Amino acid sequence: MIGLLRKKPRRAGELAAELGLSAPAMSRHLRLLREAGLVELADDEDDARAKVYSLRRERFEQLREWLDDVERFWTFRLEAFKEHAERTRR
Repeated sequence: MIGLLRKKPRRAGELAAELGLSAPAMSRHLRLLREAGLVELADDEDDARAKVYSLRRERFEQLREWLDDVERFWTFRLEAFKEHAERTRR
């Protein structure tokens, strides 16, 4: 779903069809993503009754920053462990 929304905003029905999900299942997934702040809902320009989902890029940027911090932490820890293991092995 995220991959599809990265390409362009879509209606829930389009997402469900692409992913082979039922409308209720798609609705549950989209609700969770909205509650997490990862997607947002807007009116469709062509049809006022329809809603279009799109990614909230700033939330993914925050996630990327957090992942970068985690990666730096574990890289440092693993390098320190490797140095320790090499010293004690000798």
